Amino acid sequence: MKNTEFAHKLINWYKIKKRDLPWRHTQDPYRIWLSEIILQQTRVAQGLPYYMKFIENYPTIQDLAKASEAEVLRLWQGLGYYSRARNMHFTAQFVTHQLSGIFPNNYLEIKKLKGIGDYTASAISSFAFGERKAVLDGNVFRVLSRVFGITDDISSTTGKKKFAQIAQDLLPKDESPTYNQAIMEFGALHCIPKNPDCNNCTFSGNCYAETHKQQAELPIKIKKVKTKTRHFLYIIFQYKNQLMLKERTEKDIWKGLYDFPLYEQNSTQNIAILQTIYEETIKQELSHFMIGKKIQVFSNQEFRFEVKKISGIVKHLLSHQKIYAQFLVLDIPNQTIFQKLETKLSAQFYPFETIENLPKPILIADYLKKHFF
Repeated sequence: MKNTEFAHKLINWYKIKKRDLPWRHTQDPYRIWLSEIILQQTRVAQGLPYYMKFIENYPTIQDLAKASEAEVLRLWQGLGYYSRARNMHFTAQFVTHQLSGIFPNNYLEIKKLKGIGDYTASAISSFAFGERKAVLDGNVFRVLSRVFGITDDISSTTGKKKFAQIAQDLLPKDESPTYNQAIMEFGALHCIPKNPDCNNCTFSGNCYAETHKQQAELPIKIKKVKTKTRHFLYIIFQYKNQLMLKERTEKDIWKGLYDFPLYEQNSTQNIAILQTIYEETIKQELSHFMIGKKIQVFSNQEFRFEVKKISGIVKHLLSHQKIYAQFLVLDIPNQTIFQKLETKLSAQFYPFETIENLPKPILIADYLKKHFF
């Protein structure tokens, strides 16, 4: 199959089957960039409402630049990969203040912006400015690997270079933006990872994977992502209609978001053994607390609070981490303890109405919604 025939078939398929998505009706680089950042590691169905919210709240890149990082993170809440939002906010400010609000108009300059890699720079330069630059994402890897029988590892350096060259060679001289949209859409809707509809495929009879029954084997990706398991114990200090939260500032997941004082189990023991956690974790980390052996009370000369609630284990999955979290709610009896706790834990008590507007990990937001709001 010739390159021109491949492109022709794809474009014809796309014109009939494409989804009607708002960022396909504009050449505004800001809106295209926004959609591409949101859709990184995110399905269209999940990302579309977020795109609409961002456009409604920040219709221009200058509007996004004016927002605080906390406001941006709050609007992003639930999408995950929060570094995308922080980088997006930084880039909006950079373009607004350093580039006079003018978004770069070519691949090389776009790629210099924070949070933008090869694929995103290619997509923006193609869709916004018509630059003849092939896109290469997971959908494109899959389509090219299957149709042309490319068996190079897509996670290897040599494999990526080979796919990039083939993708660029296939790019038609005319309609390259439409072609780029088409090949990604084809991978997203038709040439899907599992059980693609090969019998009703525009490339039926011309596809290597179909002919050799290798749909499940292609593309080849040898590199495996290591998953880390973590055990969290959240201490929720409650004083009347206020809860204590801290902003996460360390180099870890959820930077810039707010959660409760957190104590992490380093061992792999069962986090459900609450007494063990009390003794080995809380006592170690908060040495000024004395923990009763059987009665659920924390007390010493300075503090005394009663345990209101102990949650079951909540499993929360991230791309590279499995988190098993448990929540312990402690009631603060008076304002004196309330004030001392803020100082000792470098945290702050917030009323419920303020907490709702703080950016939070979805794990925390879901718990609050279920038990407090």
